[in-house]
Amino acid sequence: MKTTTLTLRKLKGQRPIVATTAYDVITARLAAEAGVDVILVGDSVGNTLLGFDSTLPVTLDMMAHHTAAVARARPDALVAADVPFGEAHFDYERVLAGCQRLMQQSGAEAVKIEGGARLAPLMARLTGAGVPVWGHIGLEPQQVRVLGRYRKFGVDPAEAERLLADALALEKAGCFALLLEMTEPNLARTITETLKIPTIGIGSGPDCDGQILVSTDLLGLNPEAMPGFARAFAAVGEETKKGFAAYVAAVRARKYPK
Repeated sequence: MKTTTLTLRKLKGQRPIVATTAYDVITARLAAEAGVDVILVGDSVGNTLLGFDSTLPVTLDMMAHHTAAVARARPDALVAADVPFGEAHFDYERVLAGCQRLMQQSGAEAVKIEGGARLAPLMARLTGAGVPVWGHIGLEPQQVRVLGRYRKFGVDPAEAERLLADALALEKAGCFALLLEMTEPNLARTITETLKIPTIGIGSGPDCDGQILVSTDLLGLNPEAMPGFARAFAAVGEETKKGFAAYVAAVRARKYPK
């Protein structure tokens, strides 16, 4: 059955939501066949596949390209696309045009936008125009140059109060779900229990309504760069290297082709 924003909302309190990232048709197809509920075409494509040191260099053109590739898999999972660095801070007409492009041309079924209460009015206008918005608070990787580093959010009581206010503002704006990244686990639990919409966590403890992991991390494609909260569920990187090595050896020994 096709996952929609409605079916995701109905999962709250029923069973955990499972989400991951994908940037190409093969990974999207495999993730969907495994039963993943949500596939995020993340701007994490920048530092996982494209060789950048952060998500900041990722452009709307890049997001449109990779979103289209994932959508071609026609997965039963909901396909969401990140609105990349800076785009959500232009005027409403430009932001709407970018979301239109991701949905109409690339096939995204929802967009994810980083930012709390300060962006709630924009998100309310987008949802009013028919754009399903997945909110994102806690660590916002697009703010890394301002922050200076990645860190846990909500440990300080004042910051925790602000994040709870952000969560409530995004729910009121019409977001269908909320991503909590690197949020202090007790606060993540409080937000989850307070909101009527589902929360999906990454590095935010076990009490969110669901979890998301970057596909390259969970597949063990780059274990040296894996964040501390992540877990590899396969060793695809090592197995891929073995496959390449076996191919090299077979060609050099004239055992392939026969």
